[in-house]
Amino acid sequence: MTVAENILILTGAGISAESGLGTFRDKDGLWSRYDLNEVATPEGFARNPALVHEFYNARRENCRQAQPNAAHRALARLQTEHAGKVTIVTQNIDDLHERAGARNVIHMHGQINRALCAACNHRWDAPAEMSPADTCPACGANTTRPDIVWFGEIPYFMEEIMSELSRADLFVSIGTSRNVYPAAGFVAEARAHGAHTLELNLEPSEGASRFDARRLGPASKIVPAWVAELLGRPL
Repeated sequence: MTVAENILILTGAGISAESGLGTFRDKDGLWSRYDLNEVATPEGFARNPALVHEFYNARRENCRQAQPNAAHRALARLQTEHAGKVTIVTQNIDDLHERAGARNVIHMHGQINRALCAACNHRWDAPAEMSPADTCPACGANTTRPDIVWFGEIPYFMEEIMSELSRADLFVSIGTSRNVYPAAGFVAEARAHGAHTLELNLEPSEGASRFDARRLGPASKIVPAWVAELLGRPL
């Protein structure tokens, strides 16, 4: 086991799947009932904001009903008990890391429980249901949307993420297919700065050969096992 002072962890949809939150690949999940071009792009929102709000209202309710699983809890414990720094960057828009006890999670794709004003960039806690009639509480404009990074938009906090990657001794990718950039390039960036790299996933991701090591299986099993090994004590 590599001893690391600075650990950067990237999580994807696979870590939340066992909590009941579907992935893009689920055949019968929420995503399968919608055209992503219509509900997950700025152009789709411009064409039909009501449809987009309907989609994210359903996802918001799905998220509120979900509970953190053992993988989320293990990472929160690692943050608390590891002697060095543990940074969690997530591609997920749910709040399961935080509800498990994780701190300062970097949400590179935004958060389902937050709202954004496209006119003034004000952000606030989203209500259970949003609609095209909503107005911004700061400027009053009728330009509110979910605070989500859609396809074609630039992910949040990239400068901070790249800075953390440059300092990481260990980069761990959990539950992500790694076929969407810029996140797909994080392993190469970490390796370029000398970090050891590890993939924890249900099955090998695209580009899995770029990792120094990998462990396969359900996140709720392999993540707690890895954390226990790293901490040197059972969870």
